[in-house]
Amino acid sequence: MELQRTTEQYGVLLVNLGTPDEPTPKAVRRYLKQFLSDRRVVDLPRVLWWPLLNGIILPTRSPKVAHAYQTIWQDDSPLRRIGLAQAKSLQEKLEFIVGGEIPVELAMTYGNPSIPAGIEKLQQAGVKRIVVLPLYPQYSATTTGSVLDAVAKALADIRHVPEVRMVHDYYQHPLYINALAGSVKSHWQQHGQADKLLMSFHGIPQRYARLGDPYPTHCEATAKGVADALGLADDQWQLTYQSRFGKEPWLQPYTDETLEQLPKQGVKSLDIMCPAFAADCLETLEEIAVENRDVFMDAGGERYQYIHALNESPCHIKLLAQLVADQLTGW
Repeated sequence: MELQRTTEQYGVLLVNLGTPDEPTPKAVRRYLKQFLSDRRVVDLPRVLWWPLLNGIILPTRSPKVAHAYQTIWQDDSPLRRIGLAQAKSLQEKLEFIVGGEIPVELAMTYGNPSIPAGIEKLQQAGVKRIVVLPLYPQYSATTTGSVLDAVAKALADIRHVPEVRMVHDYYQHPLYINALAGSVKSHWQQHGQADKLLMSFHGIPQRYARLGDPYPTHCEATAKGVADALGLADDQWQLTYQSRFGKEPWLQPYTDETLEQLPKQGVKSLDIMCPAFAADCLETLEEIAVENRDVFMDAGGERYQYIHALNESPCHIKLLAQLVADQLTGW
């Protein structure tokens, strides 16, 4: 694909959720406050939510979350370190595909590097047309919707607004399904196949889905696509939802409760993956790989293997490059 370019310069804003600057209670509190203040994430009336958030949740959760981050922190948070590697590899891949340099900047909806900072860097590089690529295969208003809000807010402060296109989702993209299935096959070649493959997706409140969020439908399509690509029978795989927060019902079945029951149903060995996560982070490396492993093993399980996110693997970068190239067509 050869782009016909004169003065126009293309760029990519690669966006993930976010991470604290440091694994300290103060930095985590700052990050959580920004995250949990987003109305798309928590839509409770502010008069009810602010006292709960500032008076109870932030003071109690920040130290606990900071401790969890400390167990996986290596010079930087995994999400930011992997994201920077993804951006670098994507830029190199795009240069090969389109025959020209396309700057790629990593940005986070919450925390740093921020979306406004990413857009500013692209504009400083002469970019006039930006492809926004949220690293969320399945669309949700709580993730991709929040990226759109943050981009719009950042653009509101810019005099010369660039043209913008955004990838909405890619939950059924053949390269995505093949990459996930390939990661499972590679894992099986090294460790053998377990009794069951569990595909754990980040949850959202059931109410959000009832109000029109298509996220659970997208998750189901992804899981079915991976299972079909692997040739799995219905009893060899299962979809669950993790990381629920608060008291209202979230999407079910819940991952932790499922892990408690599987050994009682004869499932002694388990492979688990998190298809909604484009990069390993606290929810995969600590919650899934450590906490939930203990849940399964304590319930009578004998072998538990976490299959890592696609991260900066070549098949993942190939997918991301194709998503960007598709947006550049006809521009």
